[in-house]
Amino acid sequence: MADLKSRPIGATATLGRAGYPAIRSATGGQLDIVTGSSQPGFNPLDLLLASLAACMSMSARIAAREMGLHDMVERVTATVSGEKAVDEPPRFVGFTVVMTVVGTLDHDQRMAIAHRAEEICTVSNSLAVRPTVRVATA
Repeated sequence: MADLKSRPIGATATLGRAGYPAIRSATGGQLDIVTGSSQPGFNPLDLLLASLAACMSMSARIAAREMGLHDMVERVTATVSGEKAVDEPPRFVGFTVVMTVVGTLDHDQRMAIAHRAEEICTVSNSLAVRPTVRVATA
């Protein structure tokens, strides 16, 4: 993953009396949130799943490079789904990551890349340990 010491990280969500949150990253990226079931775009749960998918795909590329297999990989796709709890509080109780590694690799090499990607990925590592969330007011 990218060196977090050299890249500002963080996000701010701004929400008015009506409408949906607008998200701005510490580096100036912008994203609007949607919540309607038929609206195209991302809701907060999608963003969490997307973060895991993006991290796992980038980590797989790093893993392939570490293993000397980078030239054998044409494309990596990480498809992530989440299982929501049936009881309170609202939360995900599990995630499924399906890694598709396209290239001239055998099954064992694909599996090795996927497992190493999970070890490298900051998002999967963070989700695995239930990090502390601190809430304050300004």
